[in-house]
Amino acid sequence: MKKRINATDAPQPRGAYSQGVVWNNILFTAGIGPVDPVTNAIVGTTIIEQTHQVMKNLGAILQANNMNYDHVLKATVHLARLQDDFAAFNDVYKSYFSDATLPVRTTVGSVLNGILVEIDFVAAGQP
Repeated sequence: MKKRINATDAPQPRGAYSQGVVWNNILFTAGIGPVDPVTNAIVGTTIIEQTHQVMKNLGAILQANNMNYDHVLKATVHLARLQDDFAAFNDVYKSYFSDATLPVRTTVGSVLNGILVEIDFVAAGQP
């Protein structure tokens, strides 16, 4: 059975979608941006600041399903300035994982709406 995840410590959806959905102990998140969940304002002007906020928001969604970054299997990353921001983004991103738990990842350049980074996760819990 499909279960909707709604973390109060992450930004609420701005459209007709869920923050996350769980199916058979697998969590699929929406693409999450660097938005403060209280003010709904974009956090930061640099890729470093924005990546930390995105990871914090995704962490809240994981936590709402009793998961953490160790449960992440796959990440899809969209960077507005792929060539300029990749190295700084990657340094922040990898700080949230141990070498043993690094998920697979796809990173692409994308046109984003006023932000520098958006990430979605697929994570699995214990059955």
